[in-house]
Amino acid sequence: MNRRDLLKSAAAVAVTATLPATGSRAATTPEDGKLRVMLDRFWEQTLDESPQYATILGLDTGARAGQRSQVDDISRASRTRLVASRRDRLKQLATIDRSRLSPTARIDHDVVEYQTRIAAEGSARYSFGEDANSYSPYSPYAVSQLSGPYQSFPDFLDSNHPVKTAADAEAWLARVAAYPRLLDASTDSLRADAAAGVLAPDFALDATLAQLAAQRGGTPTESKLATSLADKARASGVGGDWQARAARLVAAEVNPALDRQIAALRQLRAKASPDAGIWKIPRGDAFYADALAFQTTTNLTPAAVHQLGLDQVADLTRRLDTLLSAQGLTRGSVGARLVELGKRPDQIWPNTDAGRTALIASLNDQVAEMRTRLPRAFSTLPKAPVDIVRVPPDIQDGAPNGYATSASADGSRPGRFYINLKDTAEWPKFGLPSLTYHEALPGHQWAGAIQQSAGELPKLRRYGSNFAAYDEGWALYAEGLADELGVYDADPLGRIGYLQSLMFRAARLVVDTGMHYKRWSREKASTYFADVLGFPAARSQREIDRYCIWPGQACAYKVGHTQWVRLRDMAKAKQGAAFDLRRFHQVLTLGGMPLVILERAVMEQA
Repeated sequence: MNRRDLLKSAAAVAVTATLPATGSRAATTPEDGKLRVMLDRFWEQTLDESPQYATILGLDTGARAGQRSQVDDISRASRTRLVASRRDRLKQLATIDRSRLSPTARIDHDVVEYQTRIAAEGSARYSFGEDANSYSPYSPYAVSQLSGPYQSFPDFLDSNHPVKTAADAEAWLARVAAYPRLLDASTDSLRADAAAGVLAPDFALDATLAQLAAQRGGTPTESKLATSLADKARASGVGGDWQARAARLVAAEVNPALDRQIAALRQLRAKASPDAGIWKIPRGDAFYADALAFQTTTNLTPAAVHQLGLDQVADLTRRLDTLLSAQGLTRGSVGARLVELGKRPDQIWPNTDAGRTALIASLNDQVAEMRTRLPRAFSTLPKAPVDIVRVPPDIQDGAPNGYATSASADGSRPGRFYINLKDTAEWPKFGLPSLTYHEALPGHQWAGAIQQSAGELPKLRRYGSNFAAYDEGWALYAEGLADELGVYDADPLGRIGYLQSLMFRAARLVVDTGMHYKRWSREKASTYFADVLGFPAARSQREIDRYCIWPGQACAYKVGHTQWVRLRDMAKAKQGAAFDLRRFHQVLTLGGMPLVILERAVMEQA
């Protein structure tokens, strides 16, 4: 599931009025009411477009109950409709007299205008890639180890589709029956994009084929689509031959569609190149510059981002050298010493089911302990329960190392923190606390809970505004906030893990721009990553392969973190002794936003 310095986004409009000190909403104007009706209409349209998103949010009930048996439209025709829809929204937004809006309504207007414009312009400019993804239109490969319904749909059902009644189980079967349509649509996009010169690197296709083979293997009765339904029905006391019925659909319809996708990928594999960077596709350099702007919500150039990464890696290397030396680790590079620390027996969880269980239990303990510290830094204190689970083993080879999903809008499902536990040796104990603070509290899950608790925030913004630089920048800032709250005062190794985490994100700036802008090979990027960070080779490789598929996304973290820290320093300098950290953090109640708008919001609140 960061940044605000040299930010002059042409799409964002200035926020000119002063915000209330608490971030709460001021009395509305008649123009506010007009905008609110418009944004609520946009929100309903957004849910109409994505039945799966309605399920994720727990909103597929009542008048939307029929959506529980439906799937998204990911055909290329849907992209054309989306562009037309977003252009129409821009025309409607242009009818709002922004000068008559209250301060917070201006933020709503500006954020939605920004998000709508980049979706319309990007989707029109680049007619390839994955359509149903948070990074669309800048997820350039319709099918890869990280993209495509084969990779996301079974887990979507398992994680989000409730089975409390027979009707829910029937809806699950309806979605399984529709799954082949999603697979075939992505296969059609894969072929069309490849014909236009857009195809994931050969090593990514190899990983994709392996994951497809794993899903295709085994008997239909053993399919996750069948077993998960049966488990959920059994847990809810819903009688019926659900597993057998799902298995019949898998055998008759799903497996043939998987076979068609596997055959297409095998055919195209011969045409794939080993080049990791997006520069290789038609207009690849322009695509990367646009993707970087989309992910960071800045106008920073690839060259500037690359240099920022090099500078921050150098600074963090010096700081880590001091801390490692204090632990008696004085020989070799910082990366080599981090490797040495990570191999110590006291830092390794057993690579067994029992070891994984104990590891997750330790993360839960960290969340519980952090919760006791949060009143010192926040005045809004949501309950924010968090489930911590391992990445499903069937997708762990291609999945990120850790990520978070938000709680459902109806409160029926808490936020979730996923950790990839393919090999516990990839997670030395000293590095786990910072990951927990990033993904759970006070990171993603905490910020998301505060945003969702802001009842006056329009739903389109509360649930439908995703900005990687803001979200990931906050989560990385939250790691530093945990340090300020004293979690490492008696844990010097944990502080080393925290600084390693910061350097990890700084190194991402170097390798992402290295591959996509400077045309580094995958091998050069992997070597740099492993040497600088001291991560196990497999973990480093999985990270690098992720950056190949989502150009620019890895840069959102450190660019965003840099901006969150900068804005806090600016607010503190402006307010002096009156600066209140809890008041500063109330900006979260205003919802996610591009960095340029965040900067104005923070400084006008200060």
